[in-house]
Amino acid sequence: MKKAVRTMSLILTFALAAAVIWVIWQRIGPRLEDLPASAVTPKPLDPAFVRLKPRETATLPLATRFDMPLGSEHGALTYNARGFRIERHLGDDLNGIGGENSDLGDPVYAAGAGRVIYAGVPSADWGKMILIAHRLPEGDELGPVVQTMYAHLESIQVRTGKNVRRGEVIGTVGTAPSANFAHLHFEVRVGPQVNPGQGYADTALNRVSPEKFIEARRGAQAAVLNPAPQKD
Repeated sequence: MKKAVRTMSLILTFALAAAVIWVIWQRIGPRLEDLPASAVTPKPLDPAFVRLKPRETATLPLATRFDMPLGSEHGALTYNARGFRIERHLGDDLNGIGGENSDLGDPVYAAGAGRVIYAGVPSADWGKMILIAHRLPEGDELGPVVQTMYAHLESIQVRTGKNVRRGEVIGTVGTAPSANFAHLHFEVRVGPQVNPGQGYADTALNRVSPEKFIEARRGAQAAVLNPAPQKD
């Protein structure tokens, strides 16, 4: 009996001491201010950190040839209104030869066989955008993965995850608040990052010249028109 009393007395003493310490700490201890809402509000995942997984890269359609995404065969009836790295530009602005909005609604073609990894509206300035990932042949200096990007679209006619062949219609030429007239902003990007990104920068980032890229990988002589096949 006496042992139980001593035990209870010891427990009460510890409890009282803890209560006293807690009260003292509340009075003299540092007070943490409430965190601002910005500190506790979940933030969206930065797309710069979204990448294709190795398995996704390995299963991409193999792109052995590339063509221009606008105009007739070999990019005829189009012109490059603003080329790669002109005034910090990260792509080519492709237009129909009629200028202004003469190409509004014209078909946009997949430059090579690949898989749609983004189809949506990343921002008002970009408007509708499509990103297609392509697996390059083994040994290509830019491999194993490049992406072609198509922006300022009027319509999107493919969904994310769809495999496309070279020359397949994926959308139509449009415009965006940042663009004066309808045109296709076309980029070629190196690497697996699934990121809408930006259209201008002081450095080339992971972009390469679309015109030079396609010229080197057409798979046909310069004077030969390269019509899009049904299968690539």
